[in-house]
Amino acid sequence: MDYLLYYSPGAASMAVHWMMIEMGIPFDTRLVDIDAGNQRNPEYLRLNPSGRVPTLVVDGVPRHESAALLMLLAERHPEAALAPAPGSADRAAWLEWMIYLANTLLPAMRDWFYADVDGDPAGAEAVRALARRRIEEACDWLDTHLADGRDYLVGGKLSTADLLAVMLMRWTRNMPRPALGWPHLARYIRGLRALPSFIELNVREGLTEWRNRDD
Repeated sequence: MDYLLYYSPGAASMAVHWMMIEMGIPFDTRLVDIDAGNQRNPEYLRLNPSGRVPTLVVDGVPRHESAALLMLLAERHPEAALAPAPGSADRAAWLEWMIYLANTLLPAMRDWFYADVDGDPAGAEAVRALARRRIEEACDWLDTHLADGRDYLVGGKLSTADLLAVMLMRWTRNMPRPALGWPHLARYIRGLRALPSFIELNVREGLTEWRNRDD
């Protein structure tokens, strides 16, 4: 299987990059500097007309959407056991978490960061206020789910839902109330940030903040 990941450090490609490191599979990467606007270069738009990351070229075919890519990789590499098997008791909960994170939390995060770019700047503050409420409600829900001391969202083991959740939690780090402000969620985040694959991910992406030694 042949993989080429187009990524930008800390962006929506992060969970996919993390998953591939965690699985230990061979893959290549290409940096897309979104701060420099390289996601709008014609050659990249031919791969991803939306001009966003990630793009994962799978056996020569470009694929998109971070949650979809996580689910695709889990399906292509069942031996990694990063998703409950079809028909298993935990499958439905895993699907629910993946769709909740992708459909509810990820769009709210985009609204928080890009309200004045994606929409009318005059209404940006109202959009951000709504986004903040939705993000904090999601953190409330995650914290409640984790209150029983569990280390992972589904089935007592690491899954793609955890990779996606932690990426999104990282994005809250400079918000008025970051995810680490919820006690059970903070414990969960710190546990996952201790994984060797997460540490390696930060090294490869050149990320020096939001790690266990500096929070």
